[in-house]
Amino acid sequence: MNDVKRFDSSEGNVWKYVFDFGDAIAEAVLYKYESFNKLTVLCVSVQSGCPVGCKFCGTGNKFIRNLTSDEIVKQVHYCLHDMNIEDVNTASERFQIMFMSMGEPMLNMDALRGAIIELNTHFRNAELLVSTMMPKNPKSLHTFLGLSQYIHKIGLQFSIHEANDERRNKLIPYEPKYSLREIRDYGIIWNHTTNRPVYINYCISEDNHSDEDINRLMDLFSPRVFNITLSVICSSDETMKDAGFRNLETIKKVSDKFLENGYNVRTFNPAGQDDIGGGCGQLWYVQEWLRREGKK
Repeated sequence: MNDVKRFDSSEGNVWKYVFDFGDAIAEAVLYKYESFNKLTVLCVSVQSGCPVGCKFCGTGNKFIRNLTSDEIVKQVHYCLHDMNIEDVNTASERFQIMFMSMGEPMLNMDALRGAIIELNTHFRNAELLVSTMMPKNPKSLHTFLGLSQYIHKIGLQFSIHEANDERRNKLIPYEPKYSLREIRDYGIIWNHTTNRPVYINYCISEDNHSDEDINRLMDLFSPRVFNITLSVICSSDETMKDAGFRNLETIKKVSDKFLENGYNVRTFNPAGQDDIGGGCGQLWYVQEWLRREGKK
């Protein structure tokens, strides 16, 4: 590892780490909620760049390479050591490691599996949440299902963001990938196998939250199996503070509709999105690295 840079949010509760591996780069984001002893969340990268090409994500479709298990695990240990919270596994009421900073986990399953097993050994109380847009990779899904049976701390989240496949294909152009119904079906299998809820991540934009959209999501994803996470859309290029706050009222209305229909709902409006790019898909410093290396 050649270099690590840290960027601190002015709010004092978010830290972004940029890892330069020489031929690749990764980002991790550490969040403190109230205190590290209350809730500590660490989002780590599984790939350098990403081949998926989500339209709202700062990496575009600039894929460099898969990260190794060791490189994934190093992100966790470095951040905890840097903040002097290596005892977070026992000192914090909740400690979450989320594989959702950069990269698609199901496209790097061998390294992800090794990293999860090692992290579960070091941090027995850590919740290990994997977020995926569900590329069509049956082998990875089979491996992940078996791993989830073996390690009970694993959680699963689907990045959906649109209520029909046609619009979702434009937002997430990667192919091949599973349809919304196929995603739903795998979620049901995973839920029945593990007895744990599946999370649906849905970024609210200007045109994806009509009554028809929400009703279609509720028809597809039953509250008996799926919990809902509603997220703001962060800017991949510049701050979006005003737009974020405007969206919160809309997000509340959408949240209320899900709640009225029996869903467990949470809203994710990440701190640090306005000064260090701490929100989903922002990856400001990755873009700088790509430009510097002549890859963008």
